[in-house]
Amino acid sequence: MSTPPFSLPQKFDAIVLGAGAAGLMCAGVAGQRGRRIALLEHNATPGRKILISGGGRANFTNIHTAAANFFSENPHFAKSALALYTPRDFLALIDRAGIQWHEKTLGQLFCNNSARELLDLLLAECERGHVQSFLNAKEIRVEHSTSGFVIQSTAGEFHAPTLVVATGGLSIPKLGATGFGYSLARQFGLRIVEPRPALVPILLGGEESAWTKLAGLSAAVIASASKKSFPEKLLFTHRGLSGPAILQASSYWRKGQPIEVNLLPDFTDSPFKFLLELKSPRDERAIRNALRTHLPQRLADFLTYESKGFSNVALTEFAQRLRHWNFNPVGTEGYEKAEVTAGGVDTRDLEARTLESRSIPGLFFIGEVVDVTGQLGGFNFQWAWSSAVAAARAL
Repeated sequence: MSTPPFSLPQKFDAIVLGAGAAGLMCAGVAGQRGRRIALLEHNATPGRKILISGGGRANFTNIHTAAANFFSENPHFAKSALALYTPRDFLALIDRAGIQWHEKTLGQLFCNNSARELLDLLLAECERGHVQSFLNAKEIRVEHSTSGFVIQSTAGEFHAPTLVVATGGLSIPKLGATGFGYSLARQFGLRIVEPRPALVPILLGGEESAWTKLAGLSAAVIASASKKSFPEKLLFTHRGLSGPAILQASSYWRKGQPIEVNLLPDFTDSPFKFLLELKSPRDERAIRNALRTHLPQRLADFLTYESKGFSNVALTEFAQRLRHWNFNPVGTEGYEKAEVTAGGVDTRDLEARTLESRSIPGLFFIGEVVDVTGQLGGFNFQWAWSSAVAAARAL
């Protein structure tokens, strides 16, 4: 990908802002449909978030993708784009490129080797579509008239009848994330659903800070927030809680609400059943041994002292508490650690089948900048592909 040194205004069929997953996909598809595309990126290199995704192996889609795996003010909005371009469609592209992949749990698909393969594929698709790319395009300003859009930037001036905004959200600012897409939407009168960090570790404070002594320990749990439950791993950290179960729940959590955790997800009877039925001594050692049969040792030892007594009633109540343990987060680790940004351009202002603005013909918003956010497990990449193709086919 290069940055051609143009000084005179350049005319294109469409301009795509942002060379992340959605922007690259949209530019490549549109270019291969015969459109003359300019792709502008304010970073010095494209696809920086792609390279760190999935632990460096890119969880590029999920074969079980459905609208239920996304959250938005309009939970039905994503259906059209997801039906237009499915995980099987993207997997076919991966296979044609010869990229080796594997499936982990819950339908998550990863590159066998490196996320670099995924980025190289997208760049190759742009080259195939003769996309002209402009890196380090800073100080971008957008104007609109009856003749289309004029983009002014440090990379030059660009004219086109259509503009696709694929600038992402606020997550991971060290990689260049900004709120530019939201500002641009407001400039043209589109509404914004308040952005917030999603798929993000949570912070514990006050007495709950004692849990941070377990930093580094993980356990299988069911974490719940706002009536959504996720049976995956929890990880204790030096600042609070993380791991897949907590990251999933964090997307639905709101400040002031608890996150409920079932610490005994695979156990239907009380872990203290044998204590209730036998006449063996009831003491802290007995409770610790009972917990150790179902929980990691450090966690069992930590919880031993949470019991309020040794009576039948006390042990039964303690077992119930272990299944409905409420954590009260004081916040999250913010955009610096959030995998994605929830909220964004209000879907009421966009056409579901094309992602085009209802009020400004020729203006499109795709990917993370839109108020459609996937759960953990490859769903956000699939939204990038699906929304990008929906817009590209409408250009």
